Amino acid sequence: MKIIQMTEKDNYCIDIMQQNLAVVGLLKSAHQMLMESHLQTCFKSAMESKNEKRKREMIKEILKVTALYNK
Repeated sequence: MKIIQMTEKDNYCIDIMQQNLAVVGLLKSAHQMLMESHLQTCFKSAMESKNEKRKREMIKEILKVTALYNK
C-alpha cells in the first residue's frame, strides 16, 4: 500500500525501489520460515510414513515451490 501511495505522490524513484526491495526481503524471510516449518512437520511426517505415493507428492510439491521461488 505504501509503495502505491509513494508512486501516486510521485516520490523519488530510488526511494520507491528501496521500499519495494524492503518488502521483497520481508516476503523472502516469510517464505523461508514457512519452508522450514513445512519441512520439519508435514514433509518430515510424509517421509517417515510408508506411503510411497505421498512421499513422491511431497517431493514434487517442494520442487515446484522451489522452482517458483527461484524464478
